Amino acid sequence: MIEPKEAPEAKRPQYADSEEASRIYLLPNSLTAGNLFFGFLAILYCIQANYATDPEVITGYFTQAVWFILFSVICDALDGRVARLGGRESLFGKEFDSIADVVSFGVAPALMMIFLILSPTEKYPFFLQIGWLIGFVYLLCAGVRLARFNVLTHPMLLPSERLKGTKDFLGLPVPAAAGMIASLVLVLNSLDLRALAIVLPPFMLAIAFLMISNIPYPSFKDVDWQTSTRFRTFIYLIFLLGAVFIMKELAVALVFFGYISYGPMRHLYRIYRAKRRLAGRAKVDGE
Repeated sequence: MIEPKEAPEAKRPQYADSEEASRIYLLPNSLTAGNLFFGFLAILYCIQANYATDPEVITGYFTQAVWFILFSVICDALDGRVARLGGRESLFGKEFDSIADVVSFGVAPALMMIFLILSPTEKYPFFLQIGWLIGFVYLLCAGVRLARFNVLTHPMLLPSERLKGTKDFLGLPVPAAAGMIASLVLVLNSLDLRALAIVLPPFMLAIAFLMISNIPYPSFKDVDWQTSTRFRTFIYLIFLLGAVFIMKELAVALVFFGYISYGPMRHLYRIYRAKRRLAGRAKVDGE
């Protein structure tokens, strides 16, 4: 007699009801609102820069827009950490955070690239045809990246096999992508290299691809007041903070670029190690 298979154990809901899931906790959601606020200001200043005529005024507007995006990155880094430290996470907070991220790290960088490139239309006539499309592709990938993150971390689903046993993000985080674009614009403005802004569109496409890729990126979610480190790592961190203080705009861009580059480099190194391990096993079995 064939015994019927037991039904898989149902996953216990993380929230008791919709009221608990939609609870608004003041401090973390205020930081998320700050993220959205700075994103809105960044968009506003990009539009004002597009309608300005004085080159110095244009540069000033774009520079302020960049700092607003970076302030959004700081707010986004703090809201989830504050929620986890206080044990006050909610489904509402996660969805609210994604909506704010689409505005601050999707729309704002896309508009910045479009206005920065297309404002001198005589210089770059080619981007009159595809500049808006590149901006939309970046925005689309940012939205897809955020939607995928919400699905993979939804409390009503079983843990995803891709995320099981790791604290890494799947794909480049949207705040890091926006921070890279914003800090690069900041460097171009501060060093009077706006003529090199032509590199932004292809760079944005590369970043868009990394956002929807399966390349893991470190999340640093485990870093808290109890986290310890080795002496060498501590010295490197102090050196990095000193470089940021001295070089300012350039150092901020290098930090974001280093993080973005670290993901693919680590991913390729892991593939290389795995292939060497398999080759070693095959050699041993052949002997």
